Amino acid sequence: MSAPSSAPPSLTRAIVFLAVAGFASQAMVRSADSLLPQIASDLSVSVGVASIIVSGYTLVHGSLQLFMGPVGDRFGKYRTCAVNCAVAAVFVALCGLAQSLTTLTLARLASAAFASWIIPLGMAYIGDVVPYERRQQVLARYLSGQISGQLFGQAAGGVLGDIFGWRGVFFVLAAFLALAAAGLVRELAVNPLTHASAGNAPRSRGLVADNKIVLSNPWARTVIFAALIEYGFMFGAFAYVGAYLHVVFDLSFTAIGLVIGMFAIGGLIYSFLSAQLVGRLGQRGLAAWGGATCGVGYFILAAAPVWWITPLAVVLLGLGFYMLHNTLQTNATQMSPQARGTAVGIFSAALYLGMTAGVAIIAPVFDRAGAVPAFVVAGCVLIATGAWFGSRVAAKAR
Repeated sequence: MSAPSSAPPSLTRAIVFLAVAGFASQAMVRSADSLLPQIASDLSVSVGVASIIVSGYTLVHGSLQLFMGPVGDRFGKYRTCAVNCAVAAVFVALCGLAQSLTTLTLARLASAAFASWIIPLGMAYIGDVVPYERRQQVLARYLSGQISGQLFGQAAGGVLGDIFGWRGVFFVLAAFLALAAAGLVRELAVNPLTHASAGNAPRSRGLVADNKIVLSNPWARTVIFAALIEYGFMFGAFAYVGAYLHVVFDLSFTAIGLVIGMFAIGGLIYSFLSAQLVGRLGQRGLAAWGGATCGVGYFILAAAPVWWITPLAVVLLGLGFYMLHNTLQTNATQMSPQARGTAVGIFSAALYLGMTAGVAIIAPVFDRAGAVPAFVVAGCVLIATGAWFGSRVAAKAR
């Protein structure tokens, strides 16, 4: 029998462990939302005060992505993912041990500081080692880990919180991160392909120089702007879907959670069909049809006469979003190859900035005119964004 070390290195296995790490990282983002009442009660604070662990996490998670690229480019993206995944596991476990809101907040912010590196540098690593003509399909498979993590994170706060308590949820998430870190470290030890980005990618020139390279590139600015608009209006409006379902259809919070969870189902449908969709539509078609599908989803939500139509609308939102977003992701990995880690970091930071701005922009519309105008505006902007970016992709290819 051949020794394990004699087996050919597997890029697929290396990316699978990155997807597991992405699952754990994404599960962290929204898992604390529904735990706030438990945390507030246990630590003797109000829910509003406890919400700092949610808003602070998002702020740190998004802002640090502006700085991670040069580190990944310099020391190797796979290695940097592994280290940050392992350290994040420690701080997430400390969240479960916290005895005050102060220590919980500090541990939560520290976990965000390390977990935020995982997904962008995983994307950048794939950009280094997978040829561009196959990259969109590989990134779509990689996305399945993030989508599943989003779905798990939303459910974990409610279901696991009821079973194990809020501390138990953090211990479960820490275990996922630790398992992912163990897999990444093992791949670093036995798989030479995990060192490809460190050996083959251009070395970092430093934070300022790398950011200048990216932001001076007109195509990079186009991709980043499209991502900012896409995330801003997609999730700016989506943040109010739950309130809309509760006010208009008087759905229970359990039913609302199930309906919103259908977004991830739409994303998984795209992940499973990505090879066929990429082959049939190409990047221009994926962007245009993705934006159009998002628009239809929001229009159905706005016009739905009965609640049971809304899950279909949310599935369409998830499917359309990932068609468009996966196209943006693929271009983000190639928009500045000489500073790929920095480019993907800026791209990821733009997503969080867009989402934060979108929620703030849609808020007065929702308060004064209700959800219907907000959904219609978001649908129109996403249709236009998909069509515009698709045309830019086609123009660049000529």
